[in-house]
Amino acid sequence: MKFGIAKLLCASLVIATSPLIAKTTLYMNNVEEPSSLHPAQGFNTNSWEPLNNIMEGLVRLDNNHNAAPAVAESYSVSEDGLVYTFKLRKEAKWSNGDPLTAHDFVYSWTSMLDPKTASPAAFLGLDIKGAQAFNEGKGTELGIKAIDDYTFEVILEKPNVAFLNIISNPNFFPVNRKVAQDNPKWFTEAKTFVGNGPFLLKEWKHSEGLKLEKNPNYWDKDAVKVDEVDMVMVNDENTSYQMYRSDELDLTPSPIPAAMYDKLKDNKELQNLPTAGTYFFRFNVGMEPFNNKNIRKAFAMAINRDDLVKYVVKQGRKTADGFVAPGFIGPNSKDFREDAGALIKFDSTEAKKLLKEGMKEQGYSELPEVTLSFVSNPSDKKIAETIQNMLKQNLGVDIKLQSMESKVFFAKQRASELQFSRSSFLNDYADPYNSLESFITGSTMNRTNWSNQKYDELIKAARNEVDAGKRWNLLVEAEKILLDEAPIFPLYYYNQIFMQKPNVKGILRHPVGYIDLKEASKD
Repeated sequence: MKFGIAKLLCASLVIATSPLIAKTTLYMNNVEEPSSLHPAQGFNTNSWEPLNNIMEGLVRLDNNHNAAPAVAESYSVSEDGLVYTFKLRKEAKWSNGDPLTAHDFVYSWTSMLDPKTASPAAFLGLDIKGAQAFNEGKGTELGIKAIDDYTFEVILEKPNVAFLNIISNPNFFPVNRKVAQDNPKWFTEAKTFVGNGPFLLKEWKHSEGLKLEKNPNYWDKDAVKVDEVDMVMVNDENTSYQMYRSDELDLTPSPIPAAMYDKLKDNKELQNLPTAGTYFFRFNVGMEPFNNKNIRKAFAMAINRDDLVKYVVKQGRKTADGFVAPGFIGPNSKDFREDAGALIKFDSTEAKKLLKEGMKEQGYSELPEVTLSFVSNPSDKKIAETIQNMLKQNLGVDIKLQSMESKVFFAKQRASELQFSRSSFLNDYADPYNSLESFITGSTMNRTNWSNQKYDELIKAARNEVDAGKRWNLLVEAEKILLDEAPIFPLYYYNQIFMQKPNVKGILRHPVGYIDLKEASKD
């Protein structure tokens, strides 16, 4: 009897001291509430980064930043480069267990291009046959179809070597047709969200945080190493950095606080990676005084961008001397920036001269009131204040500053209600065409009211040109017009600069693309 009791006691001790298998949770900061988690509507980093991990498209960018099979296990391209045929994985499922079929891709891509959807990403799909007319409400045919449940065909208007990279964008992710038809608001809450990515959306406390959980129905679930991803929403670089220091975050978003750069630049936990994108400013040419080219150029040339980047922005960022970011190599093996050259410079003397000419052309005895609008965060505030001071010092112009919460700011900018405003562009795919197409007449990305017939013709010609060298030269010429007309002026080129704990590995980041947590691990 005593032996029996001792045996039970020993057994209970073994149970009590046996290690429990703890869940591995990755702690991150998504900065802000996603604008939308619908693939056709989410069109900013705060939407794309969750979307890229709770959903998946036909292809996914690999370690070399090239499009690789994902939901599509294979694909073929016709000899003329017009027809893409994708064979879908039969083991690919939705997070609710439904089979994922070619019909879901037809449904989601059609929805994105439907003018009623008003998708900000629709321009990315205009290479598809019939898409331009369909998106303008002038046609009903689209070059996409389900050959059968697991074969998806896409027909293009003209060959496009960047097409596979383009469709790696989250806006081309599928949507569960049945779920969307049953509940048009399926994407607004975690309990109704149905995805197909490495993770599923477990919890969504709006404006506070997202919680992702490993998706047991993901076709490649064995490659997923972390059990959970906890994404807070903290739109303050200093607070985010302090959370990292106190081990509340495993990595920070980019960027780090500018004031911390000199102290941290040699820290082994600081990561500095290239990214294709530009921080810039927009003039609304539909509002005085920026309906005058000389006044726009005067403002742009009065900003000492080198000093602003060196002493205010910091973070290893480079002053922008054109709109297209460096890193795009042309058919002549030269970087686009090398071919295009420096298209903007600081020259306070010339700026004053241009301002005087512009005011004379407009009949101004004094300049109309100017307001610079920006997003409410410490980084944008410091940049705006520095620009305000430089315009006063170098041009003799007083401007007002206006800070706004991001959703209000971007809604007003899209509606052309801002006179002079900060902006940013991150390439959707690896091609300078993507940067420059934003400013064609009527583009949803233009947001300046600027229209230039010659520019439009060059961009259209580049889109249709099959000779790589000619296409490249058309884009170089177009950028020169953009910077000469100055509806915008660039400040700096983006990089990805962030802190990451040494025990976190396998997170994939791309110069063009979105954070990929599929193979992330945490020791």
